[in-house]
Amino acid sequence: MGGGPLDVAVLGATGAVGTEMIHVLERRGFPVRTLRPLATARSAGKQVTFRGQALTVQEVGPDSFAGVGLALFSAGGTPSKQWGPIATAAGCVVVDNSSAFRHDPAVPLVVPQVNAADVPAHRGLIANPNCTTAITLMALAPLHRAFGCRRIFASSYQAVSGTGARAIEELGRQVDQVLHGRPVTKEVYPHQIAFNVLPHVDAFLPSGYTKEEMKMENEGRKIMHHPAFRASVTCVRVPVNRAHSVAVSAEFEKPVTVEAARAVLARAPGLDIVDDPANAVYPMPLFVEGKDNCAVGRLRLDCALDNGLCFWVAGDQLLRGAALNAVEIAEEMLARDCLRVPRG
Repeated sequence: MGGGPLDVAVLGATGAVGTEMIHVLERRGFPVRTLRPLATARSAGKQVTFRGQALTVQEVGPDSFAGVGLALFSAGGTPSKQWGPIATAAGCVVVDNSSAFRHDPAVPLVVPQVNAADVPAHRGLIANPNCTTAITLMALAPLHRAFGCRRIFASSYQAVSGTGARAIEELGRQVDQVLHGRPVTKEVYPHQIAFNVLPHVDAFLPSGYTKEEMKMENEGRKIMHHPAFRASVTCVRVPVNRAHSVAVSAEFEKPVTVEAARAVLARAPGLDIVDDPANAVYPMPLFVEGKDNCAVGRLRLDCALDNGLCFWVAGDQLLRGAALNAVEIAEEMLARDCLRVPRG
């Protein structure tokens, strides 16, 4: 298949991430011959725009992947489990944004800046990580390579767009309702999100952690090839439209200084150092929204951990945590000439 133009499908084409996937494909000049926007029955018939052309979203079905070389999935775990094997059986390579295949040992889980070398091991499926994990690892993984990370304690500040388009609409509606003295209506979240924060992202587990909170440890181990990595995380939904932030306290095996950490992070791809707190310069979601790179700042030695470093990292989760990451995986497959389903 090489680097020639491909027929590309996007499943979940009308959602927040699917829309970004289409934009990123166009913006980065990915070699798309034809784009096939797909969705479940609820969204079929809507239109999306690619390269100035309006395309009608088709309902996904058994024949949707015939002739398709690459499919980007962002329709949720159930559709991914249903249609992923069908797509790969048709000869299509799938990059899946759901959690459906992340823990499958046969499926690479990839952040290209961290473990691009895992890409050629795919058998037709590659998984995108959780968005908060991806953003955190943009800073943590290079530090781990340099100093050996034992464990982290982290708190996330996650934008409502991580829940989807309806959550963005809910935040806007609730802000308007509060400012105009009207009753606040709730449809997406269990509590009002406007002018509030919810220490509740995903379902709670018997341990008291949520599924979202455990993704950092479980996915971080796989991506960094670090089975002993430990992470205690609290995930918080905040009234921000777009871009997640994470406060991290990391403990390392080797001594670490701010200067040495800064030098490591300055060389890390896809990451900008934004760190001059004396002049109120630090990463903020408002300023990373729509940006490909994540930003890291507030670098300081941790006063409670041996060989510890604190930092604050922010990134656009619809890009780094989802759409951009998926397209970069596809670009990596093209560069390594492995954008095909292995046979035998």
